[in-house]
Amino acid sequence: MYFLVKTAVSALLIALISEIAKRNPGFGALVASLPLVSVIGMLWLWHDTQEPARLATHAEATFWYVLPSLPMFLVVPWLLRRDVPFHLALALGCALTIALYLLMIWIAPRFGLKL
Repeated sequence: MYFLVKTAVSALLIALISEIAKRNPGFGALVASLPLVSVIGMLWLWHDTQEPARLATHAEATFWYVLPSLPMFLVVPWLLRRDVPFHLALALGCALTIALYLLMIWIAPRFGLKL
């Protein structure tokens, strides 16, 4: 039952952002940019474990993983404005993000980061 509640709350958040963005793309982007998914994830993790060290590690790793995801939000609109079809633009943005995630995973230990 707990899993179903977590799933419903998480899905509701995504659906709400989608509906907001249909009416006002800028405000939808603002809501989507809020770390709501991360906060909800931290709430679920805390409820499940109540381990401060685990939550701290999770929050810090989330920070580092956000960085390689940011270029996608510049690449996708850039491609769309150059008439690249939406699904291709999104796929290329996701591919870039995956490549940057892999780079982050490779480079992070060299700077003492444990992800």
